[in-house]
Amino acid sequence: MASLPPPPLPCVSPPVLPYVVALADDLSGAAETACALGGPVRLSLNAADVTETAAAHDLVVDLNTRHLPPAEAAYVVRTALRAAQAGPPRLLYKKIDSQLRGNLAAEAAAYAEGAKAVVIAPALPAARRTVTGGVVHVNGVPLHRTDGWRAERASAPRSLPEALSGLPVRTVPLDVVRSEPAALDTEFRRIAASGAHPAPDAETDADLDAVAAAALRLGRGFRLLGSGGLAVALRRALQRPAAATPPPPPARGCTPLLFVVGTAEPGAVAQIAHLTSLGAHHVPLDPTDLAAGTVHLPRTAATPALTVLSIDGSAGPRPGAGRALSTALGALAAAHPGHPDLVLTGGETARATLDALGIRGLEPLGEIHHGAVRSRTPDGRHVVTRPGSHGAEDSLLRIAVALRPRLGASTAAA
Repeated sequence: MASLPPPPLPCVSPPVLPYVVALADDLSGAAETACALGGPVRLSLNAADVTETAAAHDLVVDLNTRHLPPAEAAYVVRTALRAAQAGPPRLLYKKIDSQLRGNLAAEAAAYAEGAKAVVIAPALPAARRTVTGGVVHVNGVPLHRTDGWRAERASAPRSLPEALSGLPVRTVPLDVVRSEPAALDTEFRRIAASGAHPAPDAETDADLDAVAAAALRLGRGFRLLGSGGLAVALRRALQRPAAATPPPPPARGCTPLLFVVGTAEPGAVAQIAHLTSLGAHHVPLDPTDLAAGTVHLPRTAATPALTVLSIDGSAGPRPGAGRALSTALGALAAAHPGHPDLVLTGGETARATLDALGIRGLEPLGEIHHGAVRSRTPDGRHVVTRPGSHGAEDSLLRIAVALRPRLGASTAAA
């Protein structure tokens, strides 16, 4: 008897990589996350967009909660989380500030509801922000010993468990993070079984890679909460390509370029000086007049090609005044003539400016340097967002040259 032919091999489809829904508390962080994830992504300024059900792309939503009271911020996160879970299964990611600013404890508690555990990793090695022994370090100095919270109403927390008060957190030391994957998985499961949430130490991108890979292996019951560094690690764990460096935007006639510097960081002064050396028109704004709405920009015969609006910080930071100043600064920027391309530093300033312009979504194009994300608006305007605490002394100059390459020739000639 002739033997029967072997049955055909089953058709095995390649694994389908899940899409991500990421929730951010400010716009610069949302843009950083969108760029970090790498794959097809939509960046929305509308929390209602979390209800998308058939989207074949990642979705990053700026919930704009940094300025809200803690209970209101938690409500917004809780509402967005429920909406995201009502659609098809997607990976959940919560973007937080690498210096632990904002409504971290309230938002993390809301985000943790219904999860087996939340894996908490705010390290951002690209900006020299690390976590050792459950303590965030900035350039090797514990966060609470730096001036990173000088514009906040409170003092910086001394550790992650302190920053997440009310949420049971267990730190995971570096030797466990750098051990065999099975050992890290076991530690995460053990912490979750105790009713707590793991907060692994991390000093390098490789540490964050290990954390993201472990969270994916343990399934969607383990949610991720971290800075842009963890979002990049998630992209690598999902085996997605990095976002390409965007080419210069096409020339749009004599389109002006407007820098809106809303950060209280001392380094902003030197960053602006690089632009004024190129002939930028710098308009420092008195914070008292700005908050009172009595500032009027000087009229010129022609709109300058390069303008910088900034808040005069010579009198020192004004804790608690950031929201009002950002709103007023955004309104001034939105009224600037010439339909300019925009460079917006500081998440609140960026959001206030785009809100004043009625812009509800952005198409991320890529990073100019770490944290400086270039996007395109629906009407073709180019916008660069950057956290206020990011960027070296030449940050704004590099952004200007990326948007206006002819400035690079001027710099070389000088």
